[in-house]
Amino acid sequence: MFKLSRVCVVMLLCAFARVSLATPPALAAKAANDAGIAPACAAAKKGKLDEKGFVVIGGIEQWVTVKGDSCANPIILFISGGPGNPLSPYSDAVYGAWSKDFTLVQWDQRGAGMTYGRSPPAAGAVLTLKQMSDDGNELAAYLARRYDKKKVILWGSSWGSILGVHMAKAHPELFYAYLGTSQLVSNRENEAISYAGLLALARATDDKAALAVLEGVGSPPWTDPRSFGKVRRVIRKYEAKVTTPPPAAWWTPAAEYNTPKAKADYEAGEDYSFINFVGMHGDGMASQVDLPKLGIDFAIPMFFVEGAHDLLATPDVARRYYDSLKAPQKDMVLLEHAGHDPNQDVVDAEYKMLKERILPLTK
Repeated sequence: MFKLSRVCVVMLLCAFARVSLATPPALAAKAANDAGIAPACAAAKKGKLDEKGFVVIGGIEQWVTVKGDSCANPIILFISGGPGNPLSPYSDAVYGAWSKDFTLVQWDQRGAGMTYGRSPPAAGAVLTLKQMSDDGNELAAYLARRYDKKKVILWGSSWGSILGVHMAKAHPELFYAYLGTSQLVSNRENEAISYAGLLALARATDDKAALAVLEGVGSPPWTDPRSFGKVRRVIRKYEAKVTTPPPAAWWTPAAEYNTPKAKADYEAGEDYSFINFVGMHGDGMASQVDLPKLGIDFAIPMFFVEGAHDLLATPDVARRYYDSLKAPQKDMVLLEHAGHDPNQDVVDAEYKMLKERILPLTK
């Protein structure tokens, strides 16, 4: 998620890699009204998909991978956390089993991972929620056209849950449903409740090391960009005591992401994105996060999977947000042995929600 987290072979790669996209509404309308077959699935509607390359999104080349056992399956667009922590290096290990039922799309967002390496930000360029939301919706519209789908499924975790809700609110016509996990809601409320909870835990156990960190950074909002990272380490320490750890094999990058250049690009993108998120003086994208202000009425079903021991995106804040929402359908699952970062319980619960509640919506 944030900094310090772990977080049809039918066409030639080059045909996938350089497609200039229209704006989301224009492309979505074209996809909906075009009676032709999408290029990627033209030869075999049930053919396997394994594509990767750079797609022009928001005027720059951005890295996208597409994998699935059948072109006929619905698409899940993963909006990963961080910002700056793409799931593409780990997707096969964590979510690969889903490919029998879904087409899995990983996206290295603007300023992150392979996209950072290919399209490094210009000096002084900053990330904005609006630009990244526009990027995501442009990609969603492109995917629907390329793979001959009416819509796609939207998945977001942590930072991705912020971006995902912005995307769903701006262009609901692109999505069958939203599935959020480790759902962040309001920067001010999330930070305040997280900090108070951590402080109570540290005092209850007389954890002098944790207290030194927490009292050292003081109560949020923070103006020192290092404060968030310090608190995040304390969060991980306490979550580890009460949650099931993920398999270690999850966090070994796939071979193409394990090269010196790929690792250097990942780290540089992580640093760049993190600073843009927190800001040098507490004035980054995080300071603008207040999902209720977007409105509580959603045109698509909204589903949530939350860890009961999430000390960053605390479940009480997520629950209040969930309870306030008005949507065609909604559901929320709370997992007793999970925290903020994913583990097998989270992945299993997400898959169950996808199969039982979301897949029928795509028929």
